[in-house]
Amino acid sequence: MTDESTVLFLAHTGQVSGAEKVLLNLIDEAERRGHRTVIACPAGPLARRLPSGTRHIRIDELGLGGEHGAARGIAALRLLGRWIGAARAVRSVVRAPDTTTVVNSLFALPVARLCRPTRGASWLVHDTMNSLKQRVVVRFSRPAIRVAVSVSEATAVPLRAAGLPVVVAHNGVPWPVTRFGGELHTPPVVGMLALLTPWKGHRVLLDAVATLPDIRVELAGGSFPGDRDYVSELHERAAESDLAGRVEFLGHTDAESALRRWDVVISASTSPEAGPLSVLEAMSHGLPVIGTDHGGTHEFLSEGAGVLVEPGDSAALAEAISTVIGDADRRRRLGDSARYRVASRHDIGETLPELLHRLIG
Repeated sequence: MTDESTVLFLAHTGQVSGAEKVLLNLIDEAERRGHRTVIACPAGPLARRLPSGTRHIRIDELGLGGEHGAARGIAALRLLGRWIGAARAVRSVVRAPDTTTVVNSLFALPVARLCRPTRGASWLVHDTMNSLKQRVVVRFSRPAIRVAVSVSEATAVPLRAAGLPVVVAHNGVPWPVTRFGGELHTPPVVGMLALLTPWKGHRVLLDAVATLPDIRVELAGGSFPGDRDYVSELHERAAESDLAGRVEFLGHTDAESALRRWDVVISASTSPEAGPLSVLEAMSHGLPVIGTDHGGTHEFLSEGAGVLVEPGDSAALAEAISTVIGDADRRRRLGDSARYRVASRHDIGETLPELLHRLIG
């Protein structure tokens, strides 16, 4: 692929979380290399953060959201219509001979199948395939997938089992960066940087901290419209007597501002994450991270770079938080190991060019 060619990125959401941060970095890297960049995504924070030279093709949201029962069936039919509409919007671009198509999310994959890119599509895999819904989407989209680029070894396993051509290219974060942490805040603060959606495990964290009366919780992140009921449930849980006054919802905020406020960072996802950027960001700043023992989180935090607990186990999470908060030496050691892990394996100056090469090479 020549430096003068076009890279089209397909995204299912206009929100910005870890996957979209990676996408923005890839767009910057592609432009530095002289490529023309186009993105098809819904209107929203992602579109507002695009470089001035990137063309934006507006499409509708491509996720199912948090609907249940009959409403979920209706949402699925609407999603099919949005996939068709998005395919029409991008077809002329993806079929141009000098265009490479990069799909940034599982729920945008069917768009590639429907518009049939000339060179096929590269799928940047931010989701660990572990549900029937995901497998159905991948099975439908498979004819359009030229290569699946996984951000962790754990996420590559089910893709290879499904017969997809897979390579692994790890996520990265800026390095070197300032170290945070040290003396505990009064009272100590644990934080989570993640969209307020059920599988991220916020409820598990709240139930854990409910048993730790001297700890505060801060939750940083926005939410999808379909997750309104879940967000309301979290606010109701935070208002109960065992947590009242100890939980703050920060909404959208940049990672560095949030991390400066925290003593321990939690990644409590109940389903395995491919390679959570928020975990790497916390590790780079030397904050101790407690994460669930599956997916890319296991790879990031293994061998002393963090603390791993069983998914969905609020008692184990509470014990881990109490232990880390109560041991200054351990917090320092965890921070040292985490920063070494980032410096040696996840420096974005090295990982980003490799990731782009795997996607468009």
